[in-house]
Amino acid sequence: MQTVRLGRTGLEVSVAGLGCGGHSRLGMAKGKDVHHAADLVRRALDLGVTFIDTARAYGTEEAVGLGLRGRRDEAVISTKAGAGRGGELLTAAQMAAYVDESLAKLATDHIDVFLLHGLRLAEYDHAIQVLMPELRRQQAAGKIRFIGASEQFGGDTGHALLAKALGDDPFDVVMVGFNLLNPSARGRVFPKIQAQDVGTLIMFAVREALSHPDELRKVVADLIARGEVDAAKVDANDPLGFLKDAPGAPSVVEAAYRFCRHEPGAQVILTGTGDPEHLKANVDAILKPPLPAEVLARLEAIFGAVDSVSGN
Repeated sequence: MQTVRLGRTGLEVSVAGLGCGGHSRLGMAKGKDVHHAADLVRRALDLGVTFIDTARAYGTEEAVGLGLRGRRDEAVISTKAGAGRGGELLTAAQMAAYVDESLAKLATDHIDVFLLHGLRLAEYDHAIQVLMPELRRQQAAGKIRFIGASEQFGGDTGHALLAKALGDDPFDVVMVGFNLLNPSARGRVFPKIQAQDVGTLIMFAVREALSHPDELRKVVADLIARGEVDAAKVDANDPLGFLKDAPGAPSVVEAAYRFCRHEPGAQVILTGTGDPEHLKANVDAILKPPLPAEVLARLEAIFGAVDSVSGN
């Protein structure tokens, strides 16, 4: 397993991280039980994955705690809680309770990275003025080590929240949406992150559009219709078919992970699944070398101006 320093946290972590949310939630979204999910956490550890990302909203914190039983020192745990609930902004006391609930479910005495989950621009001032002081108190008490935020990439594909947050620089770690269909973080997020030594967790490396050909065709057709993709530069019926001509003929999924892994500023690439063999295949893809320069150039020519889709 390759490792990377997670920004100014100084934590040395695996470049592949186990994402416990997404469409699978370690299989629990598709009917698997907590024991299956815990087994997948243990499988990730066996593969050398040391970064585990979950959230109270995913319903997988308990599975992570169970999977890490007896192996807590092998993992860096990230969990998250939103700044609002049911249309109301959280109070400091509610956030403190969330931290305690996560600690109990994770069966640990500390959370390595605690993130404000899916933070929206409209919630930012409240988060900084009300929630961050409480999280600092939790940090001083030893319950959390580092504080961060994840963007709500599905509704903020142009990174407005992170542009604001990185101007103020309150977070040690940020979770960024980035993929070959929408590489806009390359210019809008990663340069600031690198200058400020902020740790990065990459989400949305592979979602529906990059794992299902029909969805990819629909997304590309919409991008062409909106003028974000030049129809003359892409085969609308097989938008990424040219990958089969590259050395090693990477699949779309493999290419998508390699695209993210070797982007300057990208550190931990999150991958989520409910299947142990699928997990291994994804980790193997993340560990492969960069895509050839000509493939990267072609992807940039096609998708370099896109900032309106998440790939979900």
